[in-house]
Amino acid sequence: MRKILLLSLVIASPLAIAGPQCTSAERSQWQDPKAFQEQLKAQGYEISKFKITDGNCYEIYGFDKDKRKVEIYHDPVTGKAVKAEIKG
Repeated sequence: MRKILLLSLVIASPLAIAGPQCTSAERSQWQDPKAFQEQLKAQGYEISKFKITDGNCYEIYGFDKDKRKVEIYHDPVTGKAVKAEIKG
C-alpha cells in the first residue's frame, strides 16, 4: 500500500506545480515573442528570463516597474496575464 501511495505522490507532484494552460490556439496566431517582450519593457518591466511553457504560455521572470520581483504567465495570443506572482 505504501508503494502505491508513494507512486501516486510522485506522479501527481509535477501536475501540482505545473503552470496554467494559456491557449490551444495555433502558434501562427501567437504574438511574436520578441515584440511581446518589447511591449512589456515599454511598460516598465525588466525581463530576466522568458520562456514558452508546456501549457502554451509566455512566462516571464523579472521585475515590474516598481522593482518588485515577479513571475507572470501570459496568454501568447491576447497578451493578457493569466497568472502572476509578486515575490517581493
